[in-house]
Amino acid sequence: MRIPLIAAAVLVTVAAAIFLWQVNTSLRSEVASEGRTITQLQGRVSVLESRSSSQADWSSVAARVEPSVVKIEAGDATGSGWVVRSGASGSELVTNYHVIAESWSAGNSKVDVRQEDRTLKGTIVRVDSNDDLAVIRVSERLPALMTASVRPMLGTPVMAIGSPLGLDGTVTLGVVSGFRSLDGSDYVQFSAPISPGNSGGPVIDSRGHVVAVASAKLIGTGVEALSLAIPVQVVCLSLVSCSS
Repeated sequence: MRIPLIAAAVLVTVAAAIFLWQVNTSLRSEVASEGRTITQLQGRVSVLESRSSSQADWSSVAARVEPSVVKIEAGDATGSGWVVRSGASGSELVTNYHVIAESWSAGNSKVDVRQEDRTLKGTIVRVDSNDDLAVIRVSERLPALMTASVRPMLGTPVMAIGSPLGLDGTVTLGVVSGFRSLDGSDYVQFSAPISPGNSGGPVIDSRGHVVAVASAKLIGTGVEALSLAIPVQVVCLSLVSCSS
């Protein structure tokens, strides 16, 4: 009597195995199909985001961002800065180290922070000379800018805002045109024109998020629109907690 029982058990086991194989095959097929669908949707989202960026209302972006951008005066040097963090105790601003380097090296941690028609007293609280970055604190609460969590894509439209030659609130438009490593540091290359005084100012995407910190430009005969900026991720990793 055991043999029929064993045979029946074997048949049941084989049938169950065939059923499970069919189920697993079906599930794998469905997962693969859904994976392809998700990939296609992500591709469409990227295209739509790109189109949205190229059609952004940059006037509105500039109006939202400008209250968070300042002019920095440190001795004879002038640059730009932007609010990265804000709270009840005050605000922290990011700028380039080379903007405040002379004052800092002379033992002076005080700078003037100009915003529209008012002058705030700022204190240099952190510096990173290797990455050409510095953080300045003011006691006033200013609106902070959001920062991008990932590096922008090539061709992404961007806006630089700052105080070139001391001209507050100047905006220029361009696109991300490359990524460079120069003298051991990484840079975002972009085509928006910048001038002395832009250093430390934010480079903004169409959402109003900071993607980089304007730092320098390449110059020479026939050279145009080769601006360089420090990726904002460097700021957020080495100097201050950012809002993204």
